[in-house]
Amino acid sequence: MTANELFEKGVAFLREDNPLAALTCFEKAYSLKKTPELQSYLGFCIAAERGKITEALGLCNDALAHEPDNPVHYLNLGRVYLKANKKTDAIETLRKGLSFGENEEIHRVLDSLGPRKKPVFTFLRRRNFMNRYIGMLLHRLKLR
Repeated sequence: MTANELFEKGVAFLREDNPLAALTCFEKAYSLKKTPELQSYLGFCIAAERGKITEALGLCNDALAHEPDNPVHYLNLGRVYLKANKKTDAIETLRKGLSFGENEEIHRVLDSLGPRKKPVFTFLRRRNFMNRYIGMLLHRLKLR
């Protein structure tokens, strides 16, 4: 099989929610031909299956450096951030990806995350420690 055939097969496996099979396809294709899109998908699969977040972030950021206007790279980087439990970074990355073109997958991931609630103290910034910790406390007490 050629690198392009392996890549297409890997993307099909991801659509079927089978990242392990996709990982093997992407690894074989990456050994044959190194493209930014392949690197991006490989990074996401490494994070999803092996849990190697730093390696995945490196691959996705490298792909993004080569093609900064491709929304697929932002999608995969956002997914890696979600695997790393960095929801804020993931949302920022996914929204930035939408600025480079419409992508149904990005919309699907953003919809699955749900809308953000208003800050507890609207006169403070969202990232202010008071908003963050009191918001978490209210969430744990199931008051919010």
